[in-house]
Amino acid sequence: MSAVLDPHGLPAHDAHDTAHGPLPGWRRWVYATNHKDIGTMYLLFSFTMLMIGGVLALCIRAELFKPGLQFFNPELFNQFTTMHGLIMVFGAIMPAFVGFANWMIPLQIGASDMAFARMNNFSFWLLIPASLLLVTSFFMPGGAPAAGWTLYAPLTLQMGPAMDAGIFAMHIMGASSIMGAINIVVTVLNMRAPGMTLMKMPLFAWTWLITAYLLIAVMPVLAGAITMTLTDRHFGTSFFNPAGGGDPVMYQHIFWFFGHPEVYIMILPAFGIVSAIIPAFARKKLFGYTSMVYATGSIAILSFVVWAHHMYTTGMPVTGQLFFMYATMLIAVPTGVKIFNWVATMWRGSMTFETPMLFAVGFLFVFSMGGFTGLILSMAPVDLQLQDTYYVVAHFHYVLVAGSLFAMFAGYYYWAPKWTGVMYSETRGRIHFWGSLIFFNITFFPMHFLGLAGMPRRYADYPMQFADFNEVASIGAFGFGFMQVYFFLATVLPMMRGRGEPAPAKPWEGAEGLEWEVPSPAPHHTFETPPQLDETATRIVG
Repeated sequence: MSAVLDPHGLPAHDAHDTAHGPLPGWRRWVYATNHKDIGTMYLLFSFTMLMIGGVLALCIRAELFKPGLQFFNPELFNQFTTMHGLIMVFGAIMPAFVGFANWMIPLQIGASDMAFARMNNFSFWLLIPASLLLVTSFFMPGGAPAAGWTLYAPLTLQMGPAMDAGIFAMHIMGASSIMGAINIVVTVLNMRAPGMTLMKMPLFAWTWLITAYLLIAVMPVLAGAITMTLTDRHFGTSFFNPAGGGDPVMYQHIFWFFGHPEVYIMILPAFGIVSAIIPAFARKKLFGYTSMVYATGSIAILSFVVWAHHMYTTGMPVTGQLFFMYATMLIAVPTGVKIFNWVATMWRGSMTFETPMLFAVGFLFVFSMGGFTGLILSMAPVDLQLQDTYYVVAHFHYVLVAGSLFAMFAGYYYWAPKWTGVMYSETRGRIHFWGSLIFFNITFFPMHFLGLAGMPRRYADYPMQFADFNEVASIGAFGFGFMQVYFFLATVLPMMRGRGEPAPAKPWEGAEGLEWEVPSPAPHHTFETPPQLDETATRIVG
């Protein structure tokens, strides 16, 4: 009896793969609804924005290499600092983590795809016009926004038309984030494979579930703040304009009610990535899984009650300062639980130090330093001295660069063999790690001393006593930027082109999870029927 053929001339059981495979050429990407393709586009977009934001950072450091005005006037310098912050936060860090979520969450929970595939496509493509609006604001009358990434009034009320472009860009990116978050919540809660209870999920899925709830809660708050700014600018309202009875400090309250949970939106997925990598290379189960889940939830809840620690110098009553000081210190407890659990996982483990583990351990060390400087800044009397100095710049770069970015590099080296089907060069990965770690510390460690000595941030010029540390920081910044270009040319491009040793389905001996049960590279469609899991929910049976 002859086999039943489908219209493509293939056996009928292959018809699904043929009919639903990737579209040819550009259509595959423009019309993408597959979570892997959309995840890839998010990651490439975020790396592009990282490079643009990085060029702006190098312009800042070039100006600060010596005292005096070298290349840019102070107005353009402030445009660079503002756009560097906005592009890095909303264009690089957040979309990159959404890219990781798109790629990995369906694979980790045994889902066929994200819950809302077309909305997934829409939420990505919204980022393109938003980023173009942001970047092209440099060419508008008066130049780009120059009010700092926090967009404080009354500066925002005095900016040119580029400020409106910035506000619209933030609205569009916020809509993209909210849609992505809704997609992740529904996927995680409704599309897990049978047998995978919430408390058996990989921690990356857990951290992203909590992050998605944070996004849904706080992005509308940012939208409200910048809409009020827009109506102050054009429609005669006086929310933040003192001349009409408004209050600029109210903007700070609204912004930081968004801004502090936003900090955890940018670090919780990093915790999830590190929680996958450390057990794999220590060849042990993660120590204290349940406490890690509760610690993540605690951090998210506490993030809503600490916003005014950014505002100690605005004339806050002492009672308010005390409350926000103690609440901020409290966040150190669940964060410390996480650090303890990661160290306990490594304790007496059979550890090897491939590149993902190097970045994960580097993350632990440098992120902890950033956490300690945050604890110092939480104390109101100390913060009154350090507010708006380079100490604060050093603190949040230790948390966001050595935190979020290092964790993303760790995640890339860990999962990219599954994405591309080829192994990266271990030698090049180690060069990237050691170069990044050393140059990062050369760049940002001296900034602690600059801040303690009183150098204010966002200044294009400074007196001679700050010259030496600024020179060191600028040299480090150019080295760090070079290492990221090296990463793309030496690691990412060869893997995208399929150059390298073929990757096995499970390239890491100690790795656990459903993503290692599918071939490398992961097929275009995975888990079309829900997999049958063993009792640990980490392996497929049958």
